Amino acid sequence: MTIIEAHNISKRFGDITAVEDLNLEVDEGEVLGFLGPNGAGKTTTIRILAGIIAPTSGYAVIAGHRTDGEIDSLHEVIGLLTDTPGFYEKLSARRNLEYFGGFYSNVDVEAHVEKYLKLMGLWERRESRVGTFSKGMKQRLALARALLHEPKVLFLDEPTAGLDPEAAQEVRELVKRLSNEGRTVFLSTHNLTEAEQLCHRIAVIRTKLLALDTGLNLRHRFFRREVIIRLVDPSITIVDAVRKLTFVEDVKEEDGQLIIGLIEPDKNRPELVKAIVGASGKILEVSEREHPLEDIYLKLIREEK
Repeated sequence: MTIIEAHNISKRFGDITAVEDLNLEVDEGEVLGFLGPNGAGKTTTIRILAGIIAPTSGYAVIAGHRTDGEIDSLHEVIGLLTDTPGFYEKLSARRNLEYFGGFYSNVDVEAHVEKYLKLMGLWERRESRVGTFSKGMKQRLALARALLHEPKVLFLDEPTAGLDPEAAQEVRELVKRLSNEGRTVFLSTHNLTEAEQLCHRIAVIRTKLLALDTGLNLRHRFFRREVIIRLVDPSITIVDAVRKLTFVEDVKEEDGQLIIGLIEPDKNRPELVKAIVGASGKILEVSEREHPLEDIYLKLIREEK
């Protein structure tokens, strides 16, 4: 079931186009990674989808609510972590969450404040003034605030920024758990490893949407699949035997390994192994070269430039 819809969204600030003709759909329970360089339109898109600013043209629907007109009902079903979350710094963490929780209907504020302060590891500091918190603690408090009313859709703009590795890992586990519960997470991040770990699909934006697909499909789209054969001794005889195979496109030798381009990797791999063994090759390992998400991202951005 589709829960986020963007229809031909554009946003201009004077002569500057921040987002151009954005179309996308996100399913319930999906974690969508939203990637792009600084100034690419990521934060502007999130603010439009969260109903904070209006698009210049186009429209969006979140969980059945138009973002350009049904603001009160929209904010009941979304949670938002901005890139610069703000709090009342002279108030305690508990009082901040109680205040913000009061904006929502049908929320047991006291119980939810306790639940999410504990979840974020801040319960012991609940009576401390937020002004005394570190950047990482404020980030965790902002996540607690975004989750306070248990929304269907979460917009997270750099959720692990400023967190130490242990806290960042806890946030990633939380995102996975929320997805398993059927919540939808729209995740804007510069951390490509994080995106690869968490996201069902990846969207890359540079004002325009450059790509939207699973990481696996993007790899196959931009890079040829290559089989890596690690041998005891990759002799010339073995290399020549591989080159003669009709389904082999090319062969490279690197650090005792053969890197082989096949016409149909899944179909050709068994015959390739058979041919190498037949040429007296001693195989230690057969694998496939996997290009990291960083390679795909940089290729998209550079091609757009």
